[in-house]
Amino acid sequence: MPPAIKRIREIEGVGPQQLTDEILTSTQPVVLRGLAASWPMVGAARTSAQAADTYLRRFYRDATVNAMHGGPEIEGRFFYNDDVSGFNFNTARVRFDTVLDALRDHLNDDKPPALYVGSTTVDTCLPGFRAENDIGFGARDPLASIWVGNRTRIPAHYDLPDNLACVAAGRRRFTLFPPAQLDNLYIGPLDFTPAGQAISMVDFARPDFAVFPRFATALEHAQVAELEAGDAVFIPSMWWHHIEALDSFNVLVNYWWRQSPGFMDTPMNALLLALMTVRDLPPEQRQAWKELFRHYVFDSDGGEAGHIPPAARGVLAPFDQDAARKLRAQLLNMMRR
Repeated sequence: MPPAIKRIREIEGVGPQQLTDEILTSTQPVVLRGLAASWPMVGAARTSAQAADTYLRRFYRDATVNAMHGGPEIEGRFFYNDDVSGFNFNTARVRFDTVLDALRDHLNDDKPPALYVGSTTVDTCLPGFRAENDIGFGARDPLASIWVGNRTRIPAHYDLPDNLACVAAGRRRFTLFPPAQLDNLYIGPLDFTPAGQAISMVDFARPDFAVFPRFATALEHAQVAELEAGDAVFIPSMWWHHIEALDSFNVLVNYWWRQSPGFMDTPMNALLLALMTVRDLPPEQRQAWKELFRHYVFDSDGGEAGHIPPAARGVLAPFDQDAARKLRAQLLNMMRR
């Protein structure tokens, strides 16, 4: 990446049981150097890829995973095919140790096939691993996932939860963009994606500024960090992140959690419904609905229903799990027509 890109802010000296609310609720990314340095997994990885592989296999208990496989020609970039009718890789459900075997077999290849296991629950795939390699989150109960592969490039995408990503083996380069750079990242289809999240269509290794001219503006707002085994990065909710695994054997453990009640659905549902019901209205009507959304959603301070008796506020009252369940059922019934 161009050297002028801003570096992600860094903090050193924070241990795995010393994360603060200031860090975990930040709206800006931060690199935590050495956060997971005490993990035995990191110690093994610093010895060799073979030692890291052996350490992981200690915890394997006949689990299967979703594995992505692409030919050497994709150069580790899991993406669409040329006409965006499919993908440039295959996905299969296989034993986890089969993936480890393939990574071992191609460890020294100059041009290996691209191999990748993404977003696999640690406790399911490697029971006991977190007893020796974990981070303390206090009252938070994050979802811990593991990502394993060789030299891969994951296109820029966002995640709804906050994310703490810990490099357990190998090196990774993270390039992050604030949510406001959406226009400049040239996002692909929302409902046909390589791995569930919409991605940037720009090839970061060879950006075509003739096709994607606004990407130059996105780079002016980018933040980048290169992490080694034991380092971590906190990625706030909705920040776009492009991830490059730089070695022939890489392991990442990440933790996801939301700063909202569990009964809240993903806002993506609302976006997709708005595309169907609002986007193609006449401009004047669309502007009217924009005002309604502003009033009841985006500028809401809880006072917009203050003139209505509390017992009559309905969906304008604060939500709890029961109210969310009832509204979800009502919406489903309304859409069955």
